Formats: sequence, structure tokens, C-alpha cells
Amino acid sequence: MLIFNSLSDYSLRLSIQTYIVYLGEHSHGPNPSLRDLKSATSSHHDLLAPVLGRHLARTPKFQRQWIWSPAINVAWEWGLKLIGARIFSNGYEAQNGKLDPSKRTARDFIGHGTHTLSIAAGNFAPGATIFGNANGTAKGGSPKARVAAYKVCWSTNDAGGCHEADILQAFDHAINDGVDVISASIAGSNPYIESFFTDGVSIGAFHAVARNIVVVCSAGNDGPAPRTVTNVAPWTFTVAASTIDRNFLTNISLGKNHHLEGASLNRGLPSRKFYRLVHAANARLPNATVNDARLCKPGTLDTTKIKGNILICIRRDKTTSVAQGFEAANAGAVGVFVVNDDKSGNTLLAEPYTIPGANFDVYEDEDIDKDEWLGKGGSHKNNSRKLAAYMTVARTYLGIKPSSIMAGFSSRGPNAVQPLILKPDITAPGVNILAAYSLATSPSNLQSDRRRIPFNVQQGTSMSCPHVAGIAGLLKTLYPLYNHDQE
Repeated sequence: MLIFNSLSDYSLRLSIQTYIVYLGEHSHGPNPSLRDLKSATSSHHDLLAPVLGRHLARTPKFQRQWIWSPAINVAWEWGLKLIGARIFSNGYEAQNGKLDPSKRTARDFIGHGTHTLSIAAGNFAPGATIFGNANGTAKGGSPKARVAAYKVCWSTNDAGGCHEADILQAFDHAINDGVDVISASIAGSNPYIESFFTDGVSIGAFHAVARNIVVVCSAGNDGPAPRTVTNVAPWTFTVAASTIDRNFLTNISLGKNHHLEGASLNRGLPSRKFYRLVHAANARLPNATVNDARLCKPGTLDTTKIKGNILICIRRDKTTSVAQGFEAANAGAVGVFVVNDDKSGNTLLAEPYTIPGANFDVYEDEDIDKDEWLGKGGSHKNNSRKLAAYMTVARTYLGIKPSSIMAGFSSRGPNAVQPLILKPDITAPGVNILAAYSLATSPSNLQSDRRRIPFNVQQGTSMSCPHVAGIAGLLKTLYPLYNHDQE
């Protein structure tokens, strides 16, 4: 994301006050009046925010009339919210072959760019919700911001596929456009000794900072292992991810007053009864390894042992487990429990599974051997193979304490290139973040998932990065002559 001011008159900038807005609860409640919306909107600056990543999406606030320029794939909204968009794909196509012409567009096909853009600059959107949770009015940090998109990532099923040559070209265009802030929710390469001088994000950021442009980058999602932080150049703000004081939780009952709490967006099991728990390690096909089955990898599960039951899987990805929920659904499970292992930490993620599901931390359960939950065999007589469970419909909880807590997946320091340069620099909300989403993809981002929703919950330092970039843009508006020498 690239944020820059549309206020060109210096004296005008100095006469306008700046407000930094918390992207959470607000005094006018979940159902603001038109007067509330007008008052809050007018308190924000008229920023121009082009976005580096993957776009565009026809979300509820971007559904007016569009004009497309076939030369550079620029989209214009008559309301002047979305200023335009460019695509940069030469580097990617040189390495991977020509893109499908239908995909060679600035439209967002995986939701990542739409989500990050709206965190920083989304309009007021009454009626925001995800499966009945987080009901209210969503907004970005600066609802009056104008935005544009520079698309540099081309994977069709995740947030990858970003070629360094394309990233550098986007940086060059952003610098030439006179931006004030660049927000890059793009992971840099794994740090190596020469990365300050050879990494694409680092080089592009250096040239931007030399022209007094603030560059904000995501820290990466490879925590909690040490020395995993990326984008470690000293001239960038590197943003880690932490929790907020809101959570989406379900109560899991295991009988006999034995209860657990799990992060969930589920709308309830098929019927109000207890379902048998089956650990994936105990439901593997003969040719599958125990480790692969524990992670619910494709082609490892025996449907005859799973159908009609709740399947237990071990989390295999730091920020998403929807693919494991998909495997559980394919095997005939009525629900899925995704259990954090030691590498995942105790951060609980609410995710849009295609069947009822929940994520929980085994260390919260003192009554059952954690090794049994993890599919390693346990000593407790009431192990998961004999247990049955029921989970309630997920609810939204506010005022969660303690918060903020560093996310388990958030990449940690020290800086692998130069430990004396402390990284990450700062943390921001990056867990269970509700924001706008692309209607060109499903909430799980799985091709088989036919659901389409205008808002989604996602996790990662990609979500925390635009929080900081939005604040940086507001500060630059208040202090237009501010530069890095003043830090």
C-alpha cells in the first residue's frame, strides 16, 4: 500500500488538524446515525492512498460505475474513492510464463489486497459482519482517503508470486508519483548478509526514504522462532503483529463439566448433540505417515473412520488452517478442531472453515494429556479416541484481557543481518482482523468453496502493516516537512 497526501497547498496542510483513529470501538456504537458518520468522516484528512499488493475488488463501498483503461488496467470510481490502479507483471511473466489474459488485471482474486487497503482507508460500511459475528460499522483509519492500487503479486491461491523486479518497478512509480508513505504488506527474502543491498524491497525502500518517503513493511509470519524477521533494513518501519481486545469464541463441552474455549466463527453443529472425536493420526490411510495424517494433509485420511465425527488436526500453517478444514469436510467430518502445537504458540485464530470448526491451545486443558490432543499417544484413560464433544455457536467477545499480546506467528528478532539494528520496530493489530474482502474469491480462498462475503477475518503482519502506515500518513499530513532525521 502506498499512501500519499492529495493536499498540495502547504499553507492549507498546516491549517488542518490531524486525528489518529483507533480502528476498533467508537463512541457512537455499532449503529451510527447519519450525523455520527458525517462528523467522524469529516474529522479525517483527504489522503490519497495507492496500494501496493493485489487489487481490485468490488466490495460494497466500491460498487459504483467503473471505467477501465486497457493499456494500464486503471479502474476509476465516479465517487473518486478509488483513483486508479496499475499492474506490474513483466518480472513474474519472464520467470513463470505469460499470465492468463483474464487474470492480467488489477482485480483482486485472493482478497489479500482488498483486506489490507480497507484497514488503512476503507469507507464507513454499516452492516459489517462475518457469519453473524463482529456486527457493526466497519471503517478504515481515514474514511475520506482516496486510494489507488499497484498490483505486483500474481499467485492465484495465496499471497505469494511477487517478483522483485515488479516490486522495484512499483516503487519507482510510487516515488515518481510523489507519495509520502509506502506500505508494503509483502514479505522480503529471508535475511542474508548482503540483503540490505540486493533485496528488492530493501533497494526500493532505500530510494524512497532518500526522497523523504516513509516505508512501512510487514515483519513476516514465521514466528515464534528467533531470527525470522524479514524486511530488516534500517530505513524501513518493520511491523510485527499482536492481538486486540476482541475475540470470536465458542464453548467446547467434553462432558462432565469439562469445557474448553476455542476461537471460531462457526454457526453451530448439525444438531444439538455430542459427536465422537477422532484424531487424524488414528484415522490415517495405510500408505500415509503418522506425521502427515496428524497435519490432515491431502490423501492421508480414511473417510470410513471419520464420517459423522469431529476430526482433530494439528495446525500446519502459522496463519491459516482452512485447508485442513477442507480435508476434514472431504472426509465426511461434521466438524474440525485445529490444535496448536508448540511452534504455533497460544495465539487462537478464528477462521472461515467450510464446516463448523474451532482452534484451541492444548495447554488450556489440564484434564487430558496434551500428547493425546497432539496425536502422539497419551497416558490419560479418557483420551481423545473415547471422547465426544459439542461446541456452541461462536460469539463475539469484547474487552479481552490481557491485550495486546504478541501473536505466536509473528516473526521475531534479532535481526539476522545486523543484530545491533533492532527489528521488528513496532507492533500493531494483526490477529482476527475484520476488513473488506474481494467478491472474486471465497473466504477460505479455496476454489471448491462457493461462498462469497464482503467482509472477512484474516491474520498476519500483512494486516498489522497498514495500521501503522495509516498513522504515518496522518502524521505526515500534520508535519509535512517531517523527515527521518528527526526520528
